[in-house]
Amino acid sequence: MPLSIRDLPAPLDTALAERLRTVDFPTLGHYLEEGFCDAALQRVAGTGKLVGRAVTVRTTATDSTLLHHAAGLVGPGDVVVVDTGGDRRHAPLGEVVVNALAARGAAGAVVDGLCTDIDALRAVGLPVYAYGRTPLTTKLHGLADGSLCAPVTCGGVPVHAGDIVLGDANGLIIAPAGRLADVLDEALVDDAEEPALIAELWAGAPLGALTGATETLRRLTASR
Repeated sequence: MPLSIRDLPAPLDTALAERLRTVDFPTLGHYLEEGFCDAALQRVAGTGKLVGRAVTVRTTATDSTLLHHAAGLVGPGDVVVVDTGGDRRHAPLGEVVVNALAARGAAGAVVDGLCTDIDALRAVGLPVYAYGRTPLTTKLHGLADGSLCAPVTCGGVPVHAGDIVLGDANGLIIAPAGRLADVLDEALVDDAEEPALIAELWAGAPLGALTGATETLRRLTASR
């Protein structure tokens, strides 16, 4: 693809971001189907919840020039999302790039491919998501190919600059802010009700009776 460098997206809605930090991310899976990255794309460094604004970078298999440029532009709360074009041999993300991101206050990094320098990445503590690790790295070839802040694909999910990246030990969700806002209130209500539900289970109540699943099956079998 030709070289494409676009402006950084609009700032993240801080109020929405703070509310998203309070929700259990798997609860969002009760209300959404889209936005969930490939389950094999997992956290390899860092801890806790990741909430941030997607800054998208499209590299080639061997050239990380654009990623180095992007690392000098990000700020607090940004999550660099790297589309490697499907490459699973080279690591564009390693100790130097992750330190560059952390030094600027970035919230995390996601690579639709591999990373390297895993011990150093874990020492930095920045949340990093990748498919795996390798000692084979990208180079600074300076190819006129790739993009910054253009649409990319990561973990099978289409990602636009400015989308919200949510990550924890379960995996990643990347979606437009508006889509997450649409379901957030219901998800937070579910989270608030869950402790009482679990208490009832330990008191002996059957799960199907509490959720309505047993009554649904009764109606289905009665109508046959």
